[in-house]
Amino acid sequence: MDSFSRKDCRFAKSLEGYDIELSFGGNPDDEFFERIDYLVPPISLSKDNEIFKKANDNNVEIFSVYDIIDNFNVDKPVFGITGTNGKTTSTELLKKIAYDNNIVPSEHDLEGMQGNAEFIPILQSRLDGDVSILEIGTFGVPGTVKRIADNVDLQSGLITNITEDHLNDLSGFLEYAYVKGEFIQSLNGKQIIVNANDPTIMGLLKDLEYNGEVITFRVEAPTTSTVEKQCVCGETIKVNEIISGSGYYFCKCGITTPQTDYIATSVDLNNRTFDLFTPSGKIEVKMQLDGIHNVYNVTGVIIAAHEFLDLPFDRILESVATFTGVAGRMEKIRTIDGNEIIVDFAHNPAGVKTVLAAFKELYGDITTVVTISSESGEEGDLEIFRSVLEFSKYVIPASLASQKIAKRLIEEDSSLKGKIFLDEIDSDFVKNGTIGATPEDVKKGVENALALDCDKIIAIGEAASKFKESIFDI
Repeated sequence: MDSFSRKDCRFAKSLEGYDIELSFGGNPDDEFFERIDYLVPPISLSKDNEIFKKANDNNVEIFSVYDIIDNFNVDKPVFGITGTNGKTTSTELLKKIAYDNNIVPSEHDLEGMQGNAEFIPILQSRLDGDVSILEIGTFGVPGTVKRIADNVDLQSGLITNITEDHLNDLSGFLEYAYVKGEFIQSLNGKQIIVNANDPTIMGLLKDLEYNGEVITFRVEAPTTSTVEKQCVCGETIKVNEIISGSGYYFCKCGITTPQTDYIATSVDLNNRTFDLFTPSGKIEVKMQLDGIHNVYNVTGVIIAAHEFLDLPFDRILESVATFTGVAGRMEKIRTIDGNEIIVDFAHNPAGVKTVLAAFKELYGDITTVVTISSESGEEGDLEIFRSVLEFSKYVIPASLASQKIAKRLIEEDSSLKGKIFLDEIDSDFVKNGTIGATPEDVKKGVENALALDCDKIIAIGEAASKFKESIFDI
């Protein structure tokens, strides 16, 4: 049962095909209670609500979400995907490969919801399907990844990368890293696929004494910069980056870029091809996705499809070659007077840096419209904005958070006035997660970008992705 109407209920589609009577739009009538044996009320419903009294009067047994978890076991193989960036693209590609090979993944079908946290992956694993391929996220709260992973009976999983995110309520990067490390703990003794270019992942495997099957991969490609990253031992190490937070590294604690089971090399981003050396030989990969970060995503998924779904490489490569990506990820949505407009969901420092580096490589000069409000607070907003400045010809701050940083940076360096274009926005706006702008702000930001001498416009952030329809009104 749900308080929304059937039209507005995001859960209705998920339950189609099951022998379940659904109630929408407020309290059900008395006849409803006379017909049913069990009731699953919304988890937020107060125990004082009259629904509970009617259920008791009609001897209807109440089932909570926790009862469902305890009484309905997972009856299929489960694969989990976690990391800071790349989870959604990797999850959707792996599911496409499964569908293409007549393997049906369980789907939550929650319209307009990413569905990678709280109870959603846990319940999704109990829905119909041959396998469950779950995106497992976190809001940076300790215990959340472990609760999901333990309650879905993971058999295998993939970690894409670990970079700074969700730091508002945490003591620092390492605490966040250990939240992701709960995924490793839940797979202990089983199988895990990891990006070995990421020192944080490799450090956690060592520190948490993981003793299952570790399948490693890395990408051989030119480095773009050298940055400092905190090792799990506490030391600050230098990483020669290929993508943000991943590359070549060494720490005196013994963590260093290892030899790996799979190696992606000969990367040709213009033609979207690379070679992948596997334990059984070399395969040639053709993809539809842009950017070196998607070489990482595709490599991890190819390994998962081969090792977990037990599919041969030739059938995997056929699916990879026809995967065009996920809505809101490097999505070209409109061309106006020769100006191409692209939206991307990137919303944390590493994601923004990686995506804009890819756009710069592909297009040269870009104008970036920033709609983000970082979950790591002002420090995250500043790091995001510095990356935007590094890779963009022009910058349009379209969120309150980015405008605040822009004004601060212009005060420090007035020469930025020729690069950053400010247009006051609604000061009463209240952020929602990483959504830092309204549909009107997104539209205005793109309109301002269209007035500049640059024909590639990138609108980044959750708001840009969520409110992309506002751009169609231009």
